Amino acid sequence: MQHIAAPMLAKKRSIYCLQPYEENQSTGTAAMKVNMKVFLFLGLAAFAAAGSFESYEYRPPRHSSEESYESGEAKYDFNWAVSHDPSSNEFGHQEARDGDDTQGSYYVQLPDGRLQTVKYFVDGDSGYVAEVSYEGDVSYESASFESREYRPPRPRYFYDSNESK
Repeated sequence: MQHIAAPMLAKKRSIYCLQPYEENQSTGTAAMKVNMKVFLFLGLAAFAAAGSFESYEYRPPRHSSEESYESGEAKYDFNWAVSHDPSSNEFGHQEARDGDDTQGSYYVQLPDGRLQTVKYFVDGDSGYVAEVSYEGDVSYESASFESREYRPPRPRYFYDSNESK
């Protein structure tokens, strides 16, 4: 579309307005058609490209030839223990599982000197079955207990270095 530099007065419905003079009106409509085709082509290309990217929404898992780890039965075995002589703190845990068969035990040294042991197993749909036992005698000699009588806290006053005492 070629425009002559000097605008001409054109009459439209008895209103005079300035508009550029075009030498060839048909080139304007042809250019508009080309622009519309390019716009439609780019829109279709964007639509096609949007459908080819991986979506981040939830979908059912894809079937693969490899075995899934989730489909396998649970199988594990662990054991850990802590023994801290200065504080007489002793505790631990052991568990083994193979499919639905789970069994284990844990123990803890109580403040009264006894050792509490819990042995357990999982009995199918019945759930967790535990057997609790204690070893040793109750002894409060090694434990230092403060008086359990309530006393309000002693007031503490803090002075700023600029204030008088």
